[in-house]
Amino acid sequence: MDELEFMRGRVYGADHDDAAPRPGRVYAQLVGGPLDGLLLDVTDWSTQQRADGAALPTEIGRYGPGGRALYGQRPGDWRYFDWEGDTA
Repeated sequence: MDELEFMRGRVYGADHDDAAPRPGRVYAQLVGGPLDGLLLDVTDWSTQQRADGAALPTEIGRYGPGGRALYGQRPGDWRYFDWEGDTA
């Protein structure tokens, strides 16, 4: 199993030892970019927050430590957040 396969289905920001999705929570899948395949917990997000997208801290993006990967809600399907680029 390679690193990309290992990361798929894991929850962004969760402890590596306990990163599986939890029952009763709502997740959107991150598509593309450095966090491709991870799940983002959007359980407590409003419709507006989901529409605004997310700037997620990551060390594996273009800008390394301190950088963020930008993800936006896919038009018409809040279950997917598509990568829009990286920022410092």
